[in-house]
Amino acid sequence: MNHDQAVALLSLPLGSREVAALMQAADALSRTQFGEKAENHFHIGVNVAPCPLNCQFCSLTKKAGIFREAVEFSDTQVLEWARYGETFGADALNIMTTGDFSFERLLEIGRLLKRSVSVPLVANTRDISHAEGEALLEAGFVGAYHAVRLGEGRVTPLDPKRRIQTIRVLKDVGLKWLNCIEPVGPEHSAEEIADLMLLAREHGATFSGVMRRVNFPGSPMEPYGMISEREMARMVAVSRLVMGTIPKAHCTHEPNAISLAAGANLFFPEVGSSPRDGEADTGKGRGSSGERCKAMQREMGWNPDLPSNCFSRQPSSTRL
Repeated sequence: MNHDQAVALLSLPLGSREVAALMQAADALSRTQFGEKAENHFHIGVNVAPCPLNCQFCSLTKKAGIFREAVEFSDTQVLEWARYGETFGADALNIMTTGDFSFERLLEIGRLLKRSVSVPLVANTRDISHAEGEALLEAGFVGAYHAVRLGEGRVTPLDPKRRIQTIRVLKDVGLKWLNCIEPVGPEHSAEEIADLMLLAREHGATFSGVMRRVNFPGSPMEPYGMISEREMARMVAVSRLVMGTIPKAHCTHEPNAISLAAGANLFFPEVGSSPRDGEADTGKGRGSSGERCKAMQREMGWNPDLPSNCFSRQPSSTRL
């Protein structure tokens, strides 16, 4: 599928038979390719802080004024969350940090979790160098989530070219690259959304998908509003067809049932910090539990108990 075709599909009227057919085609492709497997990659945000990068869609920024002091969750708390993820059958642990969090500390957390649980580790952190990518591998991480965000360089201080450079770093050093088209709002054009879908295909993302922007109270993006889950499902379906046979899973966020009938099979249960929440622990706020995610997937005919298509789970050498 080329750019113009993706734009045309993204522009189809929501209530049309064509969108219903689009969603059915994406759903059939995923169920055939992924073997009915539903994935759950458990998000653990390890710190809250007034991040100086001040990305306008994020609640974890200095300008947002929600979190005024930097707080890191304890090793004990992170281990408790990780073991909960292992218990409910998470397919990966997605360890998220704010943009100015200590990279060495992230490596320490990776080593701790590698020794303690058997669930594959994914880093969700800032742009990195080749040496830092190799350090992530040595610390036990097998993949990294990284996205060129919609509005990158306009609503963030980051250079899209630098973001793409990091994607190349991940591929070069042997880390799986995990991606999402995000954070989508009503102000984003079909053309720029399609650009990022094609970027995910070009660089061979292990998974891609679509996440809508969730406006925290007082967000500078509030005047733009939010897209509906129905609109997101249309984008999920287009993204799935754009990706073709490349991905091992296809995501949607936040968890919603309609996207599970539009090509998505991957959810992110959440605890700890989240850029969409005003709670320090999103598990007590917007975040969905592993049990809720799995129940929703089963209701839509997906099986979360099958082995992951994205990662192989290896037994940890030493349990703490």
